[in-house]
Amino acid sequence: MAIKRYTAIKDNTITNAYESNLTTRGTGSNMGLADSLEVFSIYAQANSSSNEQCKFLVQFPVTTSDSTTPNSLYTIQGDRTAGKIPASGSVEFYLRIFNVATDQTLPRDFTLIVSPVSQSWEEGYGLDMEGYLDITYNRTGSNWIKATGDTNWADKDGQNQQGGSFLSASWMGSGSTYYDEFNFKQTYSEGTEDLEIKITGLVEKWIATGAADFSNYGVGVMLTGSEASGSQRSYYTKKFSARESEYFFKRPIIEARWDNTTKDQRGNFYISSSNLSATNNLNTLYIYNYVRGQPTDIDTVSGNIYVNVFTSASAGLQLTTTPNQPVTGGRSDTGIYTASFALSTTASLVYDRWFSGSTDPDSATYYHTGSFRPKTFDASDVYLTPRYVTTMTNLLSEYYNGDVARMRLFTRMKDWSPTIYTVASKAIENSFIENAYYKVIREIDDSVVIAYGTGSDNHTLLSYDATGSYFDLDMKLLEPKYSYGIKFLFYINGVYEEQPEIFRFRIKE
Repeated sequence: MAIKRYTAIKDNTITNAYESNLTTRGTGSNMGLADSLEVFSIYAQANSSSNEQCKFLVQFPVTTSDSTTPNSLYTIQGDRTAGKIPASGSVEFYLRIFNVATDQTLPRDFTLIVSPVSQSWEEGYGLDMEGYLDITYNRTGSNWIKATGDTNWADKDGQNQQGGSFLSASWMGSGSTYYDEFNFKQTYSEGTEDLEIKITGLVEKWIATGAADFSNYGVGVMLTGSEASGSQRSYYTKKFSARESEYFFKRPIIEARWDNTTKDQRGNFYISSSNLSATNNLNTLYIYNYVRGQPTDIDTVSGNIYVNVFTSASAGLQLTTTPNQPVTGGRSDTGIYTASFALSTTASLVYDRWFSGSTDPDSATYYHTGSFRPKTFDASDVYLTPRYVTTMTNLLSEYYNGDVARMRLFTRMKDWSPTIYTVASKAIENSFIENAYYKVIREIDDSVVIAYGTGSDNHTLLSYDATGSYFDLDMKLLEPKYSYGIKFLFYINGVYEEQPEIFRFRIKE
């Protein structure tokens, strides 16, 4: 599982737009329970120089101290502590807020700013996004003037200000590197685009203990200063789905993405070839130490672990490995150890023996003996375009919403025929795909709910081991009571090829 999503815990649209009488501004109005969020500016509606603005606030469950989060296990910080997401530097965070199609006019060629909110605020209970008649009256809820109840929005010096308080350039001071690092922009050409911005640095700053001025109060989304207050044109109106939206996959989220692939070449080990570079001749083997079903570190391995390769499980002829003999391996993750080496041999079956405590095999402590069948790399006199047939060997028809399922993919060459010895071997040979990606679609409308992660994050890249490719899917990412399909994309010979098969399942509550 290399993707997790954290849905907003509160949001609100605030505005100083005029009510329908074009006399009274809706600065006291609250829209905290509305199912959409809105950004706009209107020029010269009430008179030749009038200006009206609208922006929105949204906060996510980042730290365990977020007061509106009932269970810290469902925060980003809580998941990191529990080992469900990687440490800083190994994961990226994306702010994703989704466009709402409306029958109203839509601005084009504009830019939205995402800035951290600098003080605590309340969501409120308002719904009215047309007449601005849900007034807070200095009680619960934020608006254009108030952050909470009867507490005004204020600048860094405690002076009242309207339209929210943000960690902007004026707050942090001229030339502050924080402004460029933690304020974000996205430009819209058509106006129908979603908002998707990498905010990793901001999220890590929120998590960091004692990060002055960076308590998690969420972010504000607004037009640029010149577009919001400009006197040349209006930008009306851009809407996004709020956390109260009935559409599960359209609610605002922070999405964590990381590459957690395991590339265990035990089932796809090639002996050294002069056709390959030294790097490409290296193969990586893994061992997995599970205690009562849980990955557990080997207690006596505090540093390196070593591997020797033999022709027999009880030793036999020791084979030469490069660049080291014995091979020096190490810990990859909790209970998981790896070693990479090149091997030249004519043996059809060889054994890898893992040990530590001493590089002398006679006095070492042995932890595991595995085996693998090396393959031979051969060039070809014709160019072949491979075609594959895929199947998911352990796919169930239904899963519960709380399941985390390990999905296994079996791949074979199309038009495969058995190897002939004295009789035909009936075992179908598994073809290993080094770079395979998955996506998930909802069947009722073919909407993509998890897209192929082929970018730098590789968050939907499949792992593989001796039995084939696999990935972990957290079913909490999917809305219950719907059917879904999984598709695969292979990257082969520099080209992405989507496989024709689709594998279907349903989510139960």
